[in-house]
Amino acid sequence: MELRHDVLDVDTPDGPMAILVTQPADDGPYPTVVIFHDAPAIRQAIRDFMAKLAGEGYRVATPDLYHRAGRMIGFEPDAVAADPSLRDQMVTLLYSLTDDGIQRDLDATLGALDLADDELLGTIGFCLGARAVVRTLTRLPDRFGAGATWHPSFLADDGDDSPHLTAADIARPLYIGIGTADQVQSIAMHQPFFDAVEPLEHVEVEIFDGADHGFTWPGYATYHQVASDTCFAKTTALFARHLSAGR
Repeated sequence: MELRHDVLDVDTPDGPMAILVTQPADDGPYPTVVIFHDAPAIRQAIRDFMAKLAGEGYRVATPDLYHRAGRMIGFEPDAVAADPSLRDQMVTLLYSLTDDGIQRDLDATLGALDLADDELLGTIGFCLGARAVVRTLTRLPDRFGAGATWHPSFLADDGDDSPHLTAADIARPLYIGIGTADQVQSIAMHQPFFDAVEPLEHVEVEIFDGADHGFTWPGYATYHQVASDTCFAKTTALFARHLSAGR
């Protein structure tokens, strides 16, 4: 399928932000999916994933969550391996993000996409993006029809605003994929969230034996093909059932 790749520049309350958009080249319409990126942010792996998903018949939008520090900052694995100081920079940027700030970025993204009033979107979050997916599904259930989180981070903590405290309020279908070898954000760390959603029939938690954090990305040391392929199949099947295209 021929694809079109665009970058939209929008204003947010926190300054200008780029939004990457990849979609089939014809007129569509196609359902829209918003991606919340992980710590390495805008890099080739994200672009490749967007193209893969768009090839299934979706308009895929990824807001640049690090825009407060610069335009489309990204961390390629080879560059990080060659310069370990980049990992410190990446972690600093990761912890600069806030729930409210990401939701403002989402609102700016939605405003730039010319959505139909009755269109139901999907959302995918990798790593830290998982927390944004949960916030999005609970804040905007009339706009988002389903979500997915792959190798999630920060779904349970000691804060008064921890996502596990409001997880029972998730009313839209949610798929979660996590690996037993994930020591960055382990199953045990997320257990309070998993316990909270266990009674919800529309939430699925799938555990992959031997899969590590970041199992999504081909070519990375942590790539786990079974986990990555299964998450993709489960997510696209969920979206096929619950999303609707715009005008």
